[in-house]
This record gives sequence, C-alpha cells and structure tokens, in this order.
Amino acid sequence: MSNPVLAFADTSIEVKGRALRVRVYGKRRAGAAVPLVVHFHGGAFVDGDLESGECMAQLLVEAGANVVSVAYPLAPEHRFPDAVEAGYAALEWTYKNRAKLAGTGAPVYLAGDEAGGNLAAAIALVARDRAHPPLAGQILVAPMLDPCVGTASLRESMPCDTTGCKWAEGWQQYLRGPMDAEHPYAVPGKATRLAGLPPALVLTGCDDPMRDEAMQYADRLRAAGIEVTGEVLRSQTDWPESLAERNPDECPCASEVREHLRAFFQPALAPSG
Repeated sequence: MSNPVLAFADTSIEVKGRALRVRVYGKRRAGAAVPLVVHFHGGAFVDGDLESGECMAQLLVEAGANVVSVAYPLAPEHRFPDAVEAGYAALEWTYKNRAKLAGTGAPVYLAGDEAGGNLAAAIALVARDRAHPPLAGQILVAPMLDPCVGTASLRESMPCDTTGCKWAEGWQQYLRGPMDAEHPYAVPGKATRLAGLPPALVLTGCDDPMRDEAMQYADRLRAAGIEVTGEVLRSQTDWPESLAERNPDECPCASEVREHLRAFFQPALAPSG
C-alpha cells in the first residue's frame, strides 16, 4: 500500500541575500501546541531536494509533529559551511515562527537522514554554541558522520574506497580540504565537546552501511551526559536509499520508526496540567 500524499505548503526565506526553499507540513491546531521539526534530507551532500525528503517528513507527521523541510545548498557548488549556516538560519526562522506553525510554546526539534543527519547534528552544536534557539531534541536517522568511510559496517555492506563510494565522493565534494575534517560543525561525529546538547534519538538499520558510525555517535553523546535513545532496527530498512524514494510503498520498518518517534515526542505531546 502506497503512503498517502501529505498536504504541504512551500515558501522561501532569505539567507544571506539568497532565497532558501522550505516545505511546511501540518497545520496549527486550535488550542494545542505540537512538536515542530526542522528536517534535512539525505543525498550525500550533493543530491536530494524537498521531494526526496517526503518519506521522513511523513513519518514525523504521522508521529504527531509538524515539519519544516529544508532545501539546503548542495555541494560542490556550496561546500562547508554553507549548508550548516543555511540550516541554522532555517532553524532560527522556524523558532521565530513556531507559534504560527505549530502553536504557542511549540517545542522545536532538529531531524535529518543520511547527510541530513550530519547537518542536524552539526546545527545542534551551532545552536548550543550560540545559545539560541533552545532545542527539545535531535533526531538522527541513518546519519552520515564519518568522512573516513572506514567502519566495519560500511566495509561489510559495500567495499568503499575514495573512487567507488558515493559517500566518500560526497565527503570529498562537501569538505573544502583536510582541515575541515577536524571541524566539529563539518564532522560532528568527531566533535570533542558534546556536553550541553539536547536529547537525541539515533536510529539506524541492521542493513544500514553507516550503522556503526551512528551507534558510535550515540555512545559518545551518552558518555557526555546527553539523554540518548539509540536503536538498530531489526527489520529490513534499505536505509539510507529507501528514505529518498518518492511515494514509496510503506517499508516494513515504518511502524517501528513511528513508535520510536512518538516515544521521543511524548513529553511534548503529553497533556499539561
């Protein structure tokens, strides 16, 4: 059974003199505030758009959130830190407009899959360092966090070297040079200071080539005192490729993902008083 088409509205915001496209899913509900999620699609930093972000947006909406999906600038035309700064500007815009988008006092989250998971993790660091805006959480799905592309799970899933791996090639196009690989906003998976970040939900699949780097980051967040839910889904996911499919049939893992998202959103969804 195919997923139903979500209602959405496209708009644009100004970021350093250029227009940044965003897609808003969900409507404000009278008398209630719901979780408001800023979402970043995958595509190895060089591909993807608002349409390829629909799968994750749908899961977030079905879990009870409203979503602002961001068409961030892509490499190689836009290398680090352009996507991070554009994403942070989208987060600031979302926070400023949160009452209109999701109700007064709506809690704001970051989310991303694959390269978008890297951006969500990076922007959480930026928001912490700039002390604004406050975040309720970060949701990292099959995140792309290791520019060395050398984890055991990635090597087992597909032999990946600098000439034959789309993720290695994506990192080469995204980073301006070797020094960027040491910058926490470019490679949050290697950040040395993780204290003070919001709670995290880290989801990966047993068949996700990047599951090792996802779980390693979850462990490092936990060691830094961050509240973390890290889960390797046991059903077949075909992540991260299936997350970019347009109008796909519902995958076997969808119900499990929604369950994790609802649990993560529960403090925001629980009735007050």
